[in-house]
Amino acid sequence: MTSEQIRDQESDELLTPKNAAVVIIDYQPVQVNSIASMDRQLLVNNIVGVAKIARAYDLPIIHSTVNVQTGLNKPPIPQLRKILDDLPAYDRTSINAWEDREFVDAVKSAGRRKLVMAALWTEACLTFPTLDALREGYEVYPVVDAVGGTSPSAHESALRRVEQAGARLITWPQLLCELQRDWARKETVDDFMRLFIETGGTAGLQFAYDRGQG
Repeated sequence: MTSEQIRDQESDELLTPKNAAVVIIDYQPVQVNSIASMDRQLLVNNIVGVAKIARAYDLPIIHSTVNVQTGLNKPPIPQLRKILDDLPAYDRTSINAWEDREFVDAVKSAGRRKLVMAALWTEACLTFPTLDALREGYEVYPVVDAVGGTSPSAHESALRRVEQAGARLITWPQLLCELQRDWARKETVDDFMRLFIETGGTAGLQFAYDRGQG
């Protein structure tokens, strides 16, 4: 069986390592500890997985924090700093990252129109820049299982709002599979398997892959 030739990675409608960037906003202790829409440890595992996926597939990462320089907030959680510490963190005072000039300049400098976005909280720091980016012609992919809100209803209503505005909801396994897309892309297969299992995937994927059925 022969697969189709790999499509153009820049013009592909689906997410690829050449047409997408990852945006990570405000995974700081206060924000993480205030999440009530999902298990907090699962949230941490999933956002760490998203960051590792971005690294493995060499996607540009735009990382932003809020109120660290003012002393009103703490740096990101250590699990995330371990992955992102060599990258700039665009610190801001605005709740809406899209109202911070350095952040927006960094997004534009990445040169990607597809933005995979994760932020805390869903109802504010994810919703506001998502709506602004959509208005400026970006495609925005909120990672729904790596974001959280102050309540289940706050999280769900925020996701409905951005989806109605045109955001394309995604999960971390979908992101990983969409970037890999073909087992023939051997240079990232080992990373794919490792990240899927580390972030919470099932052993069944290994079983399927070993038999060429994945």
